[in-house]
Amino acid sequence: MSCILHIETSTDVCSVAVSEDSHVIFQQDDHSGPNHAERLGTMVDEALSFTDNHAIPFDAVAVSCGPGSYTGLRIGVSMAKGICYGRNLKLIAVPTLELLCVPVLLRELVPEGALLCPMLDARRMEVYAGLYDRALKPVREVRADVVDADTYREYLDKQPVYFFGNGAKKCMDIIQHPNAHYIDSIEPLAKWMQPLAERRLLSEQVEDVAYFVPFYLKDYVAKMPSKLI
Repeated sequence: MSCILHIETSTDVCSVAVSEDSHVIFQQDDHSGPNHAERLGTMVDEALSFTDNHAIPFDAVAVSCGPGSYTGLRIGVSMAKGICYGRNLKLIAVPTLELLCVPVLLRELVPEGALLCPMLDARRMEVYAGLYDRALKPVREVRADVVDADTYREYLDKQPVYFFGNGAKKCMDIIQHPNAHYIDSIEPLAKWMQPLAERRLLSEQVEDVAYFVPFYLKDYVAKMPSKLI
């Protein structure tokens, strides 16, 4: 059995959790905005103090690896790598879009043959999206999609597709196909990482701490602050 520290910083929500033997025993979520640089260190310290006070040894650190916010991913992965170095722990990378599917599979009645389409807002009419079946087997690779009425038509014409995540809101008025279903209030939180992280740990699907980088999907483009233009 295992004890894993989970870190999720891919969106405006910052969250930390600890799981032991398939149960979440500690969790903290901060929904106050993109302030991960200020909040994550404190939240991780509290998680580490909790486990140290209960004499629970960690086996690994799991971190949401993207796609998502460039800054958020960098902060989360840097923190995870630092803890792995300091405590000689294994590093587990959990894809953010896969993570978004976990609460849907736990809470929603997704019919046989339906597809899951987690979406993260990539600004304007673009989303980071993937398509999965109910076993989380990828049906289509993760892409940055510019959404219009026909973006997912080849799948919608064949089966129900469930859209969710903070990118799905912008699609509701555009994709009106009868097989399109929308689920509200689904966020990538650290507490949902447990089944995905444990599966990777059991199969020794761990990362090289020295060389691991987040999956940004698109190259970062720095912009000049508006007050200097």
